[in-house]
Amino acid sequence: MEWLTGPFEVTFVQRALWGGMLVSAICALAGTWVVLRGMAFLGDAMSHGLLPGVALAALLGGNLLVGALLSAAVMTAGVTALGRTPRLSQDTGIGLLFVGMLSLGVIIVSRSQSFAVDLTGFLFGDVLAVREQDLALLGGALLLAQVVSVLGHRAFLALAFDPRKARTLGLRPRLAHAVLLGLLALAIVASFHIVGTLLVLGLLIAPPAAALPWARSVRGVMALAALLGITATFGGLLLSWHLSTAAGATVSALAVTLFFLSHLASGFRHRHRARPVGAHAAATN
Repeated sequence: MEWLTGPFEVTFVQRALWGGMLVSAICALAGTWVVLRGMAFLGDAMSHGLLPGVALAALLGGNLLVGALLSAAVMTAGVTALGRTPRLSQDTGIGLLFVGMLSLGVIIVSRSQSFAVDLTGFLFGDVLAVREQDLALLGGALLLAQVVSVLGHRAFLALAFDPRKARTLGLRPRLAHAVLLGLLALAIVASFHIVGTLLVLGLLIAPPAAALPWARSVRGVMALAALLGITATFGGLLLSWHLSTAAGATVSALAVTLFFLSHLASGFRHRHRARPVGAHAAATN
């Protein structure tokens, strides 16, 4: 029992657990729509697109979170604008923004001789460095994400399954898409300090994708995704403590492992249910 509870008696591990739980909830709200709409590439591009703002903030001695928010706002505006260009596919626009923002970030980093440590934290996160003020910010981000999710649920739902119907119902799909991008940006900005931009998709996509075969509604996917994300956070911190591995990467890896286990179990369940039907058909013939 000491092996299970011992690490969480340490104050900074407790803060890491609370931070991971809050991030899991935020990512469940945004990540569910990312999975349903097939926006994984967009999520990856936006997470890497934070680099210019974070690098500039570090270079000027400013707040990294503010820099990340500015970059996220630029990415959101850029994706929205390019999405309205009829002769340019959305993937092409996202790819160009991705490369452009990443290149700008590397150029800014190259101007600093002391950004290597900060860049490592940006890419891979530092969940064990979560402070009490970080928890307060994450709590505020979760509250905002919940408000956006509740108010935009009907529009997001129509946009995910039938954009033409959303337009017919007067739900303003372009505005809904822009708000959804803002929700995604909020989740990424809130998460990058915990697991880093390279690993943020682990918590953003893996838990909702793992929950998808088992839930019967969008809200069910969100709830189960949050639970799986929290499980990955707890298990990842526990394993990283005892195995001396990177905490953020271990949390992300465990989230992806839960995804594969979920789909293996789902496939086994479907095969088990289909077997009696096949046997009955063979007997009938």
